[in-house]
Amino acid sequence: MKYITGIVSVLILFSCNGPKSTSQEAAEVEGLSDSLRYEQESHLKNIRQLTWGGNNAEAYWSFGGDQLVFQSDFSEWGVSCDQIFTLDVNKAQPGQRPPMISTSLGRTTCAYFLPGDSTIVYGSTHLGDSLCPANPPRSVGGKYVWPIYDTYDIFVADLEGNIINQLTNTEGYDAEATVSPTGDKIVFTSTRSGDLELYTMNIDGSDVKQVTNELGYDGGAFFSPDGTKLIFRASRPQSEEEIKEYKDLLAQGLVQPTQMELFICNVDGSDLKQITNLGNANWAPYFHPSGEKVVFSSNHESKRGFPFNLYMINVDGTGLERITYDEVFDSFAMFSPDGKQLVWASNRFNGGNRDTNLFVAEWED
Repeated sequence: MKYITGIVSVLILFSCNGPKSTSQEAAEVEGLSDSLRYEQESHLKNIRQLTWGGNNAEAYWSFGGDQLVFQSDFSEWGVSCDQIFTLDVNKAQPGQRPPMISTSLGRTTCAYFLPGDSTIVYGSTHLGDSLCPANPPRSVGGKYVWPIYDTYDIFVADLEGNIINQLTNTEGYDAEATVSPTGDKIVFTSTRSGDLELYTMNIDGSDVKQVTNELGYDGGAFFSPDGTKLIFRASRPQSEEEIKEYKDLLAQGLVQPTQMELFICNVDGSDLKQITNLGNANWAPYFHPSGEKVVFSSNHESKRGFPFNLYMINVDGTGLERITYDEVFDSFAMFSPDGKQLVWASNRFNGGNRDTNLFVAEWED
């Protein structure tokens, strides 16, 4: 759910100059109305681009379904690392600078609308330092890593950017917050136990409860449409060597995200089940409106680490289906509240540069 900049820049470094697809060439020559869609993408219709430049990701719908909140590092918008922006889905156009609603201090991540759509919740490092935290090496021992900044805490802000509440105040990493569709709970990831575990709390920060308790990175959690279940990504080191490597990296504020599978459980952590066993990185899951399927991003078909594409799977682990067919990166998919649209981040048709943009499409089952 986080650190899109690192993932995408690494992927595009090796692949941004690849040849155009047949469907792209046909779209450009024939002027097809859905020129941002690959012909195999049968679930997507009338794709529209929403941003043009920078790394834009983790776009999540308002409860009313007309706004998005997302993070971007686009330098032309005056930021030097990820900050939080809002966007009217129906008014997006090239050259537009959406309103920034984070403080511009520190690094931010994982913003989400709260009920009423007048406030948002997001993670920020600004209490630790007003500057963007330093980027760690992209790899340790030849393996790709993510930073887990221990200065992240979770805040509530209004749409003018004023912080009106701080929901976490514990030592270590607190971030990756998302809100239940029923509007009563927040799920987030924290290192307060010494490991990266999931927790829930009320939307005012009260009644914090630990959800997961197995060694490994549990993160990127979302609620089911009825608010009774959670879907999330997790690493599960097994051998002594894997366990030592995981603990050593975590002690340095790092985690290796290259081996993750999807798990589902009740909100209290009971009835925990692993629903993928695909290998490589399976992450950024979100429930289908039916509550019976999950859309997620994966590179399990890749031998080089990319491309990442969207897939869909039943909650019992059956019926795997590929949704997107990009050559580099598709991830962070989220259905609109009415289930009729899908928003996600992609490198599709970006002209061979390193931009990751937001796209929205009508969804067809």
